[in-house]
Amino acid sequence: MSMIKMVKDWLIRALWGKNVIPRGLFDLGQYFRGFGPIVFRHEKGEDGSIIAISTNFRYGSIVTSGRDEKELDKNIKDAILTSFKVPSSYAKEAKIIRTDEKKKEYALA
Repeated sequence: MSMIKMVKDWLIRALWGKNVIPRGLFDLGQYFRGFGPIVFRHEKGEDGSIIAISTNFRYGSIVTSGRDEKELDKNIKDAILTSFKVPSSYAKEAKIIRTDEKKKEYALA
C-alpha cells in the first residue's frame, strides 16, 4: 500500500471523526452475511510475486499481489475494503480475517 493512500485514508478518518462509520462497512457486512466468504486462487507472477484473484466475488473480480504470503494477506484485505469503498484506516473495524488456509477464504470475524 502506498504512503499516499495511507495518508489519504487516515485524513479521511480524521475529518469524519471517530464516531462516523463509512456506508461501505455496512455494505461489507451485508455482503458477507448474504453471500459468505470471498475465495481467492493464487498464481505466481513473472517477477516471483504471488497474485490473488477472487473466484466468487459477486460484483466482478478482486485482483491484488504481494511479494510473500504476509504482504499478500494484507493486500487482499485492503483490496476487499477498496471494493466496498472503505478506507484502509477502517480495517480494524471491518475485522476481515482469513477463515480457511486451504481454500484461501476471507470473511468477517
